[in-house]
Amino acid sequence: MSVKELLIPEKLPRHVAVIMDGNGRWAKQRGSARVFGHKNGVKAVREVTEASAELGLGYLTLYAFSTENWARPKHEVDALMSLLVSTIASETETLMKNNVRLRVIGCTESLPGNVQDQLLKCIEKTSSNTGLTLVLALSYSARWEIVEAVKKIAGDVGNGKLDVENIDSNVFSRYLDTADMPDPELLIRTSGEYRISNFLLWQIAYSELYFSNILWPDFRKEHFYEALLDYQKRERRFGKTSDQLILKQ
Repeated sequence: MSVKELLIPEKLPRHVAVIMDGNGRWAKQRGSARVFGHKNGVKAVREVTEASAELGLGYLTLYAFSTENWARPKHEVDALMSLLVSTIASETETLMKNNVRLRVIGCTESLPGNVQDQLLKCIEKTSSNTGLTLVLALSYSARWEIVEAVKKIAGDVGNGKLDVENIDSNVFSRYLDTADMPDPELLIRTSGEYRISNFLLWQIAYSELYFSNILWPDFRKEHFYEALLDYQKRERRFGKTSDQLILKQ
């Protein structure tokens, strides 16, 4: 029996987030520039997106480019932006065929104009799709997102739209980029690193964390299924005890 066949459809997470790590090391192992790794990472994106759509997941969020990544060498950033444009253009029809809707979170205003244009075209074209929502985190960092939310809240308090006494975690969540999405139940990071790297810090408060030693360009559907199976074996208590969960059932 394959790993996919072991999965219980009723116990699949609605939202999976992925830190796609290891492109640079993968390229270095082959004596190539880091960009070579990024190009080969596109296949892994395609595999995980297809697997998510086939399984009927609601949301898949991929950490594609952080605000800190702008500090990388200019030639690498330029190549990444060019790759992003070409990939979105070439994959739009595949997203349509698989009923996948594209969304973006992050400071998209900082992206080059051609990247913004291509993103907008794809977002508009796939907006009516009703299957998986593929979320790209671009020029994103959780601290940036939280600070931006605080600014918006402060503005609404200042103009009388929001009462300070009414601010709670639910209200705060509505000011985040992910306001209309469920929080990820599962966060996957590839390449053997054990860090969150400033990704969805508010949203993953109760996420299950799964770390894979596979470098991202080598990550395939089977590896994704293994992460989901591991998730299904865990007990999600949200601060409660195991006995409390049993009594609730």
